[in-house]
Amino acid sequence: MALKPGYKKTEVGVIPEEWEVRALGELAAVTAGGTPSRTNSQYWGGDIPWVTTSEVDACTITHVEQFITKEGLSNSAAKLLPRGTLLMALYGQGKTRGKVGILGIDAATNQACAAISLHYGVSREFIFYLLASQYDTIRNLSNTGNQENLNGSLVRSISLLLPTEAEQQAIAVALGDVDALLGALERLITKKRDLKQATKQQLLTGQTRLPGFSGEWEETTLGAIGECIIGLTYDPNNVVEHGLLVLRSSNVQGGRLAYDNNVYVDIEVNERLITRPGDILICVRNGSRTLIGKSAVIDEYAAGTTFGAFMTVYRTSHWRFISHAFQSENIQRQIRDNIGATINQITNKDMKALRLKLPSSCEQTAIAAVLSDMDAELAMLERRLAKTRALKQGMMQELLTGRTRLL
Repeated sequence: MALKPGYKKTEVGVIPEEWEVRALGELAAVTAGGTPSRTNSQYWGGDIPWVTTSEVDACTITHVEQFITKEGLSNSAAKLLPRGTLLMALYGQGKTRGKVGILGIDAATNQACAAISLHYGVSREFIFYLLASQYDTIRNLSNTGNQENLNGSLVRSISLLLPTEAEQQAIAVALGDVDALLGALERLITKKRDLKQATKQQLLTGQTRLPGFSGEWEETTLGAIGECIIGLTYDPNNVVEHGLLVLRSSNVQGGRLAYDNNVYVDIEVNERLITRPGDILICVRNGSRTLIGKSAVIDEYAAGTTFGAFMTVYRTSHWRFISHAFQSENIQRQIRDNIGATINQITNKDMKALRLKLPSSCEQTAIAAVLSDMDAELAMLERRLAKTRALKQGMMQELLTGRTRLL
């Protein structure tokens, strides 16, 4: 197959003719940090920021949790690094190993961080994006023998595709613009979430009333205005590849239904255990206490499914209001107070005893409409955020490999 004009074949594949394949060690000095003795209190609590791998997460690092003193710096392998230094996590919990970051402050690091000090003529931002794009490849460098850590030699051996300095800068600017858009969207989403939480607290407690409404709210319990239905118990032999969907805790994500971890069964199910639009699906038993009480509304798509034994469906004509009230601090606090001491669960009896104040049907509808509109706006922004992240990923694949050129 003929090469595209302007490209050449190398040991790592076809790349633009002006690009080179270079080892990171040729482009930068790579060093590790250190940890002052924990037994000497004079080494800790100073004014020198001290970075650990938990803070290296594809970001500019401007805040740290720990600080050391000048004495601690002098009496350890830690080094004071200037802002702009690239960092890579050599080891750490979970997915930490192989992640990169940029120092936004002068700081020292522990020995689990590699400091990458680039030589003149190499774009820091470009190398940051390039290393971030090779996260999985870099992690696999350490998967040899019984050792799953990176080290300085492995980091220096990382092969990089290097365009001219001008093209490095053009690529970094393009990806930086997308990062700026992502940051703006994330900040807007955080602001909207905070606003929704404050609005929910005001409206669901009656502290703030919508125009045109007055009068006292009725104090009641969930059991008095609806029913709690315990989920389906099934045998593992009933699980099939295609059948009746069983909604479980993993199908409730961020107050909405998700379908990326599904279980299906082939079993006769009582009609009462078949979901209906407006049912409120609630996690009532889980290995994690923090997941007890998370909920989502059954929509038209999820109607006609069933739900597992660690879940409960709350069925009420007041579901539009209750679905929001269920995620309020009032209800969640009562749930936390009623979780079993030995088993992470809330019983149907305790669920039905949960108390709340209920406005008139018209005010319920009005409150639910306001909060649902805010939910819809948040969902739209989150979809936009996800699409922008996907766009950035596609741009990185194209620009950092030379398949698409900016110059």
